[in-house]
Amino acid sequence: MHQPSIAPPAHCSFEPEDWLRLAQCWHPVARACDIGPAPVKATLLDEPLVIYRIKGQVVVARDACPHRGVPLTLGFHDEEGIVCPYHGLRFGEDGRCNRIPSSPDQPVPAKLNLTHFAVEERYGLIWTCLAFDPENPQPLPVMPHWHDEGFQQINCPAFEVNGFAGRQVEGFLDVAHFAWIHTNTFADPENQLVPDYSPQETTFGFIADYWSSVGNYPASADFRAPEGFRWLRHFEMHLPFTATLTIHFPGDARLVIMNAASPVSARVTRMFAPIARNFDLHVPVEDVHAFNLRVFEEDRLMVESQRPEKLPLDLTLEAHIPADRSSIAYRRGLKKMGFGDFFLV
Repeated sequence: MHQPSIAPPAHCSFEPEDWLRLAQCWHPVARACDIGPAPVKATLLDEPLVIYRIKGQVVVARDACPHRGVPLTLGFHDEEGIVCPYHGLRFGEDGRCNRIPSSPDQPVPAKLNLTHFAVEERYGLIWTCLAFDPENPQPLPVMPHWHDEGFQQINCPAFEVNGFAGRQVEGFLDVAHFAWIHTNTFADPENQLVPDYSPQETTFGFIADYWSSVGNYPASADFRAPEGFRWLRHFEMHLPFTATLTIHFPGDARLVIMNAASPVSARVTRMFAPIARNFDLHVPVEDVHAFNLRVFEEDRLMVESQRPEKLPLDLTLEAHIPADRSSIAYRRGLKKMGFGDFFLV
């Protein structure tokens, strides 16, 4: 198999082999609405990045001018690209250098072009792959209902968690913590039972249909589901760090949440959460942002406090309960992909 010629950055927090496996996957690095002509800073897998939009094209590149290594996110933009603040070199489409102010008549050598990466704009997010392999391309995660008629598209502001992406994703998949962590937002503290469910392996990870009586209306809402209504939560895990949850409300109402955990480093995660829904379309988007943030904030302390920080893929290293079926499927899926301990010790 062809291996892309890219190496982990200096001071990388991942094991080199795990870093390369992660670099071959797609990860979100920004909301599309936040990217314009000006340079925007991001970090993925310990790699500092600059993101900008030029003539309709989004460029994701290493945040270092090839000339003297100054971060381009310290620079500015004009109509033809982003400009390094040190010597004024300018970079446009595909990260190509298109201007050397001190030598305007000199042909621009290819060595002055930015190291740029594969880019996709999907679900209101900018995705990149640091080690894209055209001979063995990895698929992007899929979000149900995003493009369906009647569904509103919402993209919540990103926020950071001081924890490993795998731990955060596993928490999103967990169904036993509702009655303990989310009682101020949607869950009933007296409804602690987790009915049986069975994850099913897929080519991209696994799916799990979880039926229960745990509602999903905000705790402050005046209405509830009909007596005896069973809520379906359909999880789709796209390895390694993106999951979607489709919640079936009464009738044909559907709410889809994507939990896209972008590994800034092995110990810092930048969370992106696109949402699609076909009900309550009158509710201000800002209210949706606020409620979603409250839910994720309820999880934050648990994720940031877990020890070990890394996710043990050896199932004998932690105890498990029947409600952990998705967690076990997740760890097995990562192990099957060849991942090890993730962290440099």
